[in-house]
Amino acid sequence: MASLDPRIRRAEPELWHIPPLPLEPLGHWQTYEVFILRTRGSHAQHVGSLHAPDAEMALILAKEQYARRSQCVALWVVPTDSILWTSPEDEDLFLPATDKTYREPQGYLHTRERLNKYRDRLKPSAS
Repeated sequence: MASLDPRIRRAEPELWHIPPLPLEPLGHWQTYEVFILRTRGSHAQHVGSLHAPDAEMALILAKEQYARRSQCVALWVVPTDSILWTSPEDEDLFLPATDKTYREPQGYLHTRERLNKYRDRLKPSAS
C-alpha cells in the first residue's frame, strides 16, 4: 500500500505514479513546504515540510521549527499542492533552440507541441 505521507511519496520516485488515496474532508491538515532566506541577497532554500490547519499557523510552525536556532531573515510557506514541477521525462522542454527558429512565428509551433505533451501528461487519466 502506498504511503499517505507526502514526504515518503516525494522520497520514493517509484510511488509517484500511484495516485494518493482519498481522504475524508477535514481528516488531515494541509501540507506546506517551507523555504528560508538565511541572509539578505541570498537564495531561498527549501528546508522541509510541515502540516498545519491554515497558512497563518503554518508560518508560526515554520518559524518555530526551521528558524529558531539558525540565522533567518525571511520565511516562505507554500501549500504543497500549489507547487508545479517537471519530471525527467520532460527534459525536452529545456533543450536549447540551436536553429534559431524562434525568430520566426512558426518556430514556436514546436515549443507549443512540447508544452501540450507536458500538459497532457499532467492531466489525470480517465479510467
